[in-house]
Amino acid sequence: MNKLIISLLTFGLTLFVSCTDKTELKLISNVDNPEWVADAVIYEVNIRQFTEEGTFNAFYNHLPRLNEMGVRILWFMPIHPIGEVERKGALGSYYSIKNYKAVNPEFGTIEDFKRVVDKAHEFGMKVIIDWVANHTSRDAEWLNNNPEWYIIDSVTNKPVAPFEWTDVAKLDFNNQDMRVAMIDAMKFWIENADIDGFRCDVASEVPVDFWESAVKELYTINPALFMLAEAEDPSLQINAFNMYYGWRFHHIMNGIASGKYNTDTLRAYFSRDIHKFPNNTIPMNFTSNHDENSWNGTEFERLKDYTRQMAALTFVMPGMPLIYNGQEVGFNRRLEFFEKDIIDWKGSSDYTVFYKKLIDLRKENPALSAIKFNGLSEIKTSAPDKIFAFIREAGDNIVISIFNFSQESVDTKFLNSKMDFQLTEFFTGEKINFSDNIQMNPNSFKILIR
Repeated sequence: MNKLIISLLTFGLTLFVSCTDKTELKLISNVDNPEWVADAVIYEVNIRQFTEEGTFNAFYNHLPRLNEMGVRILWFMPIHPIGEVERKGALGSYYSIKNYKAVNPEFGTIEDFKRVVDKAHEFGMKVIIDWVANHTSRDAEWLNNNPEWYIIDSVTNKPVAPFEWTDVAKLDFNNQDMRVAMIDAMKFWIENADIDGFRCDVASEVPVDFWESAVKELYTINPALFMLAEAEDPSLQINAFNMYYGWRFHHIMNGIASGKYNTDTLRAYFSRDIHKFPNNTIPMNFTSNHDENSWNGTEFERLKDYTRQMAALTFVMPGMPLIYNGQEVGFNRRLEFFEKDIIDWKGSSDYTVFYKKLIDLRKENPALSAIKFNGLSEIKTSAPDKIFAFIREAGDNIVISIFNFSQESVDTKFLNSKMDFQLTEFFTGEKINFSDNIQMNPNSFKILIR
């Protein structure tokens, strides 16, 4: 432990409140995280809406910009051909997969996609693709050739449509031949396109033992494979996935902005909820993604005056932050999901600077590492109902984050501190002594570095 922290604990034993629930038996993960994950930021790519052309080749031209911004992982929404039977809208859902081993011709060719992957790798980026193992389209090649691979409704004698998604058919994971074919299809993209991992759609709807057996085989091709589960299920993280969706935290952020939740809700999350997962697994923290943007509203609709504050919070709390394409220019519109739409890239350069600065914050401060999970410790303040402050540290690096979640200006200070050392506010360069009163504007934050 850092000598400074030891001193702080010695002189002010009630200053820090460790956010760890020690009453639960801690799960242990057997999944190793690649070193490149430590300071990574993941960026979600919606190819259809990214450019006017909606193609891999048009997206290719954005790679230098994303590299300059500091993006480390590119996550592509499904790139496969989309089913036509019961298709939703004119263009259909990306998640209605017709052929696992092909590319949606609207986006280009597999050679076009490989060109993107190769260039991303040149920049030091990693590429993961969306993988929809739970279901296919209702006109998929698999359904035509192997109907026994699907769960059949006993009344209609037709494949089950999960969650009333009428354009897809649910696969039967009791069928071993289907499992073999699914893993073979995943191998195809590692071997033929050199991808670095998968974001697995509705991962908890697929048996855990399938993911575990799949990962075991995929590791033989790429031992550093990165797996993201669209789920918040600890059992998936033990032997299969590196990262999971931080849905609980996402809803807490929305709830604080709407007045439903408060700082005590955050305390409960950090003292209990996050510790249900193994230490070396990674929550993905986000203020937006393709589902939230299209169906529940932009971050500006949901978070309102808290938009920047919550974005900053996703970068300093344990886990990895996600940027959904367009957030970096303050794009403030719901994108169509089943129709053609276009992101307006002529948005606010102020947001571009803001997100670039947040990415730099993570790269420059090992205390914020995603893989060396050191949790966080809350710092008691004189305004606990309005202020949530916490510390993360690694070696000599200390990051103290202070968030005012109220609509009022707050003059606060850290309680019971008998130490007086200086920190630097990351965004402004302001020098702040640890023992000083700290003035916080409404809906504001400060990130203090030492």
